Amino acid sequence: MRPVELWIAGLDAWAIALTFAVAMIAFFVLGSWRGRRSPAPAGDTGTKFTDASMALLGLLLAFTFSMALNRYDDRRQAMVAETNAIGDLYTNATLLPDPTRSEFQQLLSVYTTNRLEGRRQRALRNQPEQVLLEAREMQAKATAIVARMVEERTPITVPLVNTLNNVTSSYATYLAAYRERLPGIVLVLLLLGSLIPAFLMGRQSASNLVHKSGPLAFGLLVTLVIYVTFDLNQPSGGLITVAEEPLVELLKSMK
Repeated sequence: MRPVELWIAGLDAWAIALTFAVAMIAFFVLGSWRGRRSPAPAGDTGTKFTDASMALLGLLLAFTFSMALNRYDDRRQAMVAETNAIGDLYTNATLLPDPTRSEFQQLLSVYTTNRLEGRRQRALRNQPEQVLLEAREMQAKATAIVARMVEERTPITVPLVNTLNNVTSSYATYLAAYRERLPGIVLVLLLLGSLIPAFLMGRQSASNLVHKSGPLAFGLLVTLVIYVTFDLNQPSGGLITVAEEPLVELLKSMK
């Protein structure tokens, strides 16, 4: 990711929404001050520019929300696919002879437990290098066990290799979905698209063309939409997160 995307990814949704709210209030006050300094000519309401800017902001909000929702759905599908791949590999491991069966099942159980605990502790956000290192080590151990089964010409070798490949590829897909963020230029466009209508409404309020309750409600709605959008955009933390039930149910089946 670019430095801007990395910086945005480190911000919480509430911080972004609060920044938007403060900036819109400031521009509304600035517009009101400007409106008192240079009142609009008689008969010139100037509402057409305000309406046009608000319509453009609505399009930007809808477009951005759709992008964030798609990324959230990609993360959910990636986690379900990875959980299914681990479950398939665990099922194949039950067909191996002991002691390899117990060793492989224990490895997969620890791997799944680490994945679940890592999600709950936001490890991929706070300690990404450590999480990737642990995942690679676990996958390397699983690969070593499968390689040993290949050398021993175990009948279950082919499906075992295929399911192991599914686990590694699904984990890579999950990482790609986790790292995907909204482009930084989108945040800039949203900020400009929010500030301009706030400034224009401030000018109109100075001429008593707009009641102050209207801009207040407008700013509140925009702030809420911004919060939900960027809450969907952040993979860990916030109010909207991908459900952990697939991993929890898989661990129950393993035990």
